[in-house]
Amino acid sequence: MSRQPRKRPSTMSDIARLAGVSRTSVSFVLNNHASAASIPDETKERILEAGKKLSYRPNLAAQVLHTNQTHTIGFITDEIATTPFAVNIIRGAQDAAWAHGKLLLIVNTGADATVKEAAIEMMLGRQVEGIIYAAMYHQEVALPPNIHEGSAVLIDCFSADRSLPSVVPDELQGGRTATEVLLNKGHHRIGFINNVDPIPATFGRLEGYKQALSAYNVPFDEYLVRFHVGDSRGGYRGTLELLQLPEPPTAIFCFRDAMAMGVYDALRTLGLSVPKDVAVMGFDDQELIAAQLSPPLSTIQLPHYQMGKWAVEFLLEHAGEALPPVQHTLGCPYIERESV
Repeated sequence: MSRQPRKRPSTMSDIARLAGVSRTSVSFVLNNHASAASIPDETKERILEAGKKLSYRPNLAAQVLHTNQTHTIGFITDEIATTPFAVNIIRGAQDAAWAHGKLLLIVNTGADATVKEAAIEMMLGRQVEGIIYAAMYHQEVALPPNIHEGSAVLIDCFSADRSLPSVVPDELQGGRTATEVLLNKGHHRIGFINNVDPIPATFGRLEGYKQALSAYNVPFDEYLVRFHVGDSRGGYRGTLELLQLPEPPTAIFCFRDAMAMGVYDALRTLGLSVPKDVAVMGFDDQELIAAQLSPPLSTIQLPHYQMGKWAVEFLLEHAGEALPPVQHTLGCPYIERESV
């Protein structure tokens, strides 16, 4: 079967002939030019109808030359596209971009510094209106020097010299909120199974835990804090250690929802129930875990969607100017279910 010849794209001149107007009038109407105000409404409608009939699409390359805007934002990630949280960060960024008539150009680079540099170079070569860089968890990042050649905003990470604007979760507030919820439920022996990795979340959530205890005049007991790997095995081991104390906790706060899975298993092994015998609090609001546990897990939500949205909006608010190196934090809300 022979291929049909490809149809030539319609032009403004084609629309002008069909609508019986000048090409200039077509340009004013389709580009929302200020001069379109002087064109009668009936003529505008005729132009728009002709454009629909001819399936006209604007020449984006020509628009870029005319307006110096590509209406594209680069979105570079390390390994976030492989994590459960990726969809919410990307969705937040995409919703904000779409609301302003922009598209995201997404590249997942992994941990390879050479690939990161090449991805940034590719974005700059395509004259994106800014670059968003997102990390898979809250951390300090080292980025290639060429990221400073354009406007860039960091999500869930920060540069060592704080020279780039960033948005991260308020880890301290999240830890404090989790602990205060348990205190308000009447618990005064609250175990905390923390992460072993030296990252901002480990330190921030522990500090929030301590501040909440202090605010409620509950003495800090170092034996109630356990450090383990941030998965179900860590949660299981930490729970067994806590429950062997002479005065065991009546509630356990977990660094991550994944640890809470192990807490549930350990409590079942010991013949204890959630929340009747021991209340359990998570952190992340990883829906595949938190909502599926039995009973469903009360947890602190990381603001992934909000971080993605904030980064794009901040970038666009400062379009055409040097970005101020704002280090912004977003609150982590409490999601109540049935485990406390």
